Amino acid sequence: MTNAPAPFGPHFGFGLYVHWPYCARICPYCDFNVYAAKDRDSGPLVEAIAADIHAHRPRMPQHGGLDTVYFGGGTPALLRPDELGTILLAASETFGIKRGAEITLEANPNDVLRADLLGLQRAGVTRLSIGVQSLRDSSLAFLGRDHDAVSAAEAVKRALKVFPSVSIDLIYARPGQSPASWEGELKDALALGAPHLSLYELTFEAKTPFGLAAARGDISPMGDDAQADLYELTQSVTAAAGLPAYEVSNHAASPAHQSRHNLTYWRGGDWIGVGPGAHGRISVGGGRYASEAERRPEAYIANVQALQSGWGDASRLEPLEVARELLAMGLRAGEGVDLRRVEVVSGVPVPRDKIAVFADKGWAVLEGAELRLTPSGRLLADAITAALSP
Repeated sequence: MTNAPAPFGPHFGFGLYVHWPYCARICPYCDFNVYAAKDRDSGPLVEAIAADIHAHRPRMPQHGGLDTVYFGGGTPALLRPDELGTILLAASETFGIKRGAEITLEANPNDVLRADLLGLQRAGVTRLSIGVQSLRDSSLAFLGRDHDAVSAAEAVKRALKVFPSVSIDLIYARPGQSPASWEGELKDALALGAPHLSLYELTFEAKTPFGLAAARGDISPMGDDAQADLYELTQSVTAAAGLPAYEVSNHAASPAHQSRHNLTYWRGGDWIGVGPGAHGRISVGGGRYASEAERRPEAYIANVQALQSGWGDASRLEPLEVARELLAMGLRAGEGVDLRRVEVVSGVPVPRDKIAVFADKGWAVLEGAELRLTPSGRLLADAITAALSP
């Protein structure tokens, strides 16, 4: 592979992730870097994020135009269109944003119902990702959400009138949830017509209110076997509806509606992470670097103003770390991973005898050097990755 492209880097996608850390309400299952919005002035943080983007340029002289921009959080829909425009202008001035780039904004249903959607579109947003989480009022109350099922459905319908690409987030495998109830809820979600679904099993992270409640025995998480049954049901229902999985948790009506930003992660591309606590992966000079910004908004603003480093707490990844990440992320996606990329980075062959065992069990398919997991194999993605990692 002397003349071949590097096995990672911006030729596999170049994105910008913007983390907006404020929420009107913090959900009890959330372990992201988020803070209560209250009556905070968003201006200083918007300015710091724009400055952070500009500060990346000197360290990344070879990187060209951005393929994707993703506003996540937190609740970035709390930003006004002009504030989103300020951040996008900084990205355009610094790296350029390619024509036809995917620009995603995460929003909650109530945000969508009151937002100036045309204003968001004029600011540059091309895709909405709506945190519906459930279409059952009792489950929404359990999850600590501030909307009901009717408003969630109305928000999706309103978004589809402006944005051709809309994604719905749902959380399943909730305590006591039956296969029949989940199948009905999932079919209701599919009937809304969004061309992309992100379907996540409920997790109980240790320091969240849900995690603490589970540790006390106040909540009983669903068992592994029951979760696996719901996962397989999910694959069957979505495939039959024309939204097959293209990644462990993500489903799309066609390649045109797949999340191009997330594909950058899964393919080993580069992305800049800006905003409090944002992570990035950048390839420079033949090396791959992991960056993490200051987590607390006040510290992030002060750091950007004082240092203008554009890298946060960046560290060069060891070759084995890069190889393991390429394998783990690549196997999550339906398209799989080219094992030659993993082997070039690590210098260690991926064990074909173990792959043969997984193939015999119907969990994996190896075509040449391309390894991908089957739908049943993606259920075991973490275990298979661990078994194959150099």
